[in-house]
Amino acid sequence: MNTAGQPDPWDRTAIDPRQNVVLERTLEYRARGAYRPRTGDEIAAMLRRYFDHLGYGAPQISNVRRMSGGASKEQFAFNIVHDGAPEGERLILRMDPPEGIAQTCRGREAQLQNAMIGTLPVAPVRHVDLDAEIFDQPAAILEFVHGVTEPSNSDAKGVSGMGTRFDDWAPKLAPQFVDAFVKVHGFDWTAANLSLFAKPRPGTIDAPLWELNNWAKLWWNAVVEPVPVITLCERWLRENMPVCDKVVVVHSDLRIGNFMFEEPSGKFTAILDWELGHLGDFHEDIAWTLMRLFGNWDDKGRFLVSGLLPRDEFLEQYQRLSGNTVDPRKLHYYEVLNAYKCASMDMGQAIRAAEEHTNHQEQVLTWLGSAGGVFLEQICKLIQEDI
Repeated sequence: MNTAGQPDPWDRTAIDPRQNVVLERTLEYRARGAYRPRTGDEIAAMLRRYFDHLGYGAPQISNVRRMSGGASKEQFAFNIVHDGAPEGERLILRMDPPEGIAQTCRGREAQLQNAMIGTLPVAPVRHVDLDAEIFDQPAAILEFVHGVTEPSNSDAKGVSGMGTRFDDWAPKLAPQFVDAFVKVHGFDWTAANLSLFAKPRPGTIDAPLWELNNWAKLWWNAVVEPVPVITLCERWLRENMPVCDKVVVVHSDLRIGNFMFEEPSGKFTAILDWELGHLGDFHEDIAWTLMRLFGNWDDKGRFLVSGLLPRDEFLEQYQRLSGNTVDPRKLHYYEVLNAYKCASMDMGQAIRAAEEHTNHQEQVLTWLGSAGGVFLEQICKLIQEDI
């Protein structure tokens, strides 16, 4: 697919600079040894120190509660009262353990999330400690958003939203779900403050190359033992890179479990988890949300994208509303790339973090490591389809 003048697809140094900093920092953190998750009192002390540094008058921290879920970030809800907000408010602390299933930048997440204010419902990010200058580890503080990620009356619930059934909620949620992709990919990122993001050149393989190099470096930095299928997949991805004609914001994890809505209206209150967001090809986002891991089947045996609507309907609505034409070859490429990402996270980073005791959820990470075989099978199937 490549033409003369394109970057070398085997150039492993072609990577988003900020992401490279985060990946290199991970190795430094790993060398420090095992991580002990912070207690509520320790978190409260860290928060008081942080808000004191910001000049908040008489900050009082209370009701610190560790939030469930998340295999890459630690999250705490807390109340704060200070001279500027004597009535108090509820905020969220989102903090990096030394290692998670993915290594990302809180500053990039904050820039992208705040850029989307007014375009999509998001939780505004108030503060960022980009490189742990004040906190003990990189962190961001967000506003608290009310809502649920799965119907409160549903018995079909799973980890990170997997397996959730929306049933009668689907007609309310599906149009907003498609609209979220349309708005993300239609967003004018050139007018936004995205200073921590490298900008791929349209008409080149910059976008897939930088993304592959990010995940390849994560894999090779974390690998516990070689996995031939992952190595084969990386080779296939380098040999088949498609040109990115149109550079857009890619959320990179817009799927079941990552949107909040209110009950009973069903109105979206927030699009969550922007940590993997970057600039790239819209096919990457579409391929991600089409993965069977992030959907389920209705009573007629039809696969529902994120448990909301059939694949063909999703693609038809997205193309009609966005004006973007989905190229089957590019979609297939990014299906392979996304399976490679998941295999690298599960069989590399998750196992390494559990083995080194550098995360707060070792049991979850160990389980994810065992689940990596699902993505190896998917890689084999997808590559065989291309032969």
